[in-house]
Amino acid sequence: MPAPSDAQPDRNAVRRRAMLDAGVGLLGAIEGGAVNVRAVCRSTGVTERYFYEIFGNRDDFVRAVFEDVTAQARVALVEAAESGGDYRALASAAVDAFVSLVIDSPEKGRVLMLAPYREQVLVEVGLGHQPEFFDLVATAFQGDVAEDARRLLSVELVGALTALFTQFLGGTLDVGRDRLVEHCVDMLVAAADRAGPAS
Repeated sequence: MPAPSDAQPDRNAVRRRAMLDAGVGLLGAIEGGAVNVRAVCRSTGVTERYFYEIFGNRDDFVRAVFEDVTAQARVALVEAAESGGDYRALASAAVDAFVSLVIDSPEKGRVLMLAPYREQVLVEVGLGHQPEFFDLVATAFQGDVAEDARRLLSVELVGALTALFTQFLGGTLDVGRDRLVEHCVDMLVAAADRAGPAS
């Protein structure tokens, strides 16, 4: 039987995971739900003592929820990029992976796409992650595309995709899921075709 000192981190890891999952539901609520310590503890059965022990304060908790969903998005896109195939196949895999995360699990989508507009503590955090996604898009272009074209296109595409998914999740883009996926893939492929080889 493990010593109490060995078991405690495991229990806290379980508590942390439960609170992060609850945080996704609260932070990703349709109306931008009120994220507060009592709501998190009430929905998980974790006492406030452990909340403060694990996260420190409410703002740090909100950041942790956002970082957790961002990490899931990053992993999904990296795995899609490693799936192989031509650029259309890569684009399809990436869009499918992202849609599965942010559209099929809309609470996660709202955390990732809408929460930075709703939560002041996430404004700089959200902006800080943008270069990571620029890099993921830039590295997906064929090797003969000029470096400056890669950078420009990656910023352009991340901006366009962010706007599309934000409007879709906010309920202001009245199209179906499949149409959204088709449009995003076509946009990525058209951008790759437009980039052309390095001169």
